[in-house]
Amino acid sequence: MAFNKVVICGVDTAKLPLLSSEEKNTLFQRILEGDKEARELYIKGNLRLVLSVIQRFSNSNVAPDDLFQVGCIGLIKAIDNFDITLNVKFSTYAVPMILGEVRRFLRDNSSIRVSRSLRDIAYKAIYAKEAMTRKNDREPTIDEIAKEIEVEKEMVVYALDAIASPMSLYEPVYQEGGDALYIMDQVKDKKNKEENWVEEISLKEAMKRLNEREYHIIKMRFFEGKTQTEVAEEIAISQAQVSRLEKHALKSMKQYLS
Repeated sequence: MAFNKVVICGVDTAKLPLLSSEEKNTLFQRILEGDKEARELYIKGNLRLVLSVIQRFSNSNVAPDDLFQVGCIGLIKAIDNFDITLNVKFSTYAVPMILGEVRRFLRDNSSIRVSRSLRDIAYKAIYAKEAMTRKNDREPTIDEIAKEIEVEKEMVVYALDAIASPMSLYEPVYQEGGDALYIMDQVKDKKNKEENWVEEISLKEAMKRLNEREYHIIKMRFFEGKTQTEVAEEIAISQAQVSRLEKHALKSMKQYLS
């Protein structure tokens, strides 16, 4: 697979623009105001991100041009759904979106064809299993899953067997510096949309209950977009310690918000 080619889909990747943080912020403000030219510039300024993501699929039999186009769709979706009020770096939000789009493309174009209806049942079952496990602190039975999604037990089993690689919602889709973003981060709850969750949970109040070090870590990780390695260097502890403190802080916040 020729990922070292310079021109992909007519785009000279060697000449892709690189935007500064200030330029990105300015362009995004213009995008929110309906400026189409700013949107095009923002897309072009983030094509390097798409290129870096599709290089992870170098073992795929799909042509780089096709993957690049699919990755661009993911990039555009990320731009259209990005919420600047959350103070999260755009790349942190966009990479899983691009990865998800490419993975869906590869899955749907697999040589092993599975009907859309079976895939839908399988992924509903996986989602229900994960949600019920979190709620009840145990894995649900097939009968319980079938009842939850209102599908016959035999069909649930058949659908799960039909998909080639059933994935946990906690399978990592992007990892950097020991930190991972998971499929769960990309799942959209149709009953409780993301904007409703953001309005309802008292995130600031939950963070106030953390100790100073945990608060600092959560702020740097999720609001400043820093990796665990970068946080570790800044506060002079190991990456493993940052990981443990981060998990403890998130657990405390979840308990407060539940």
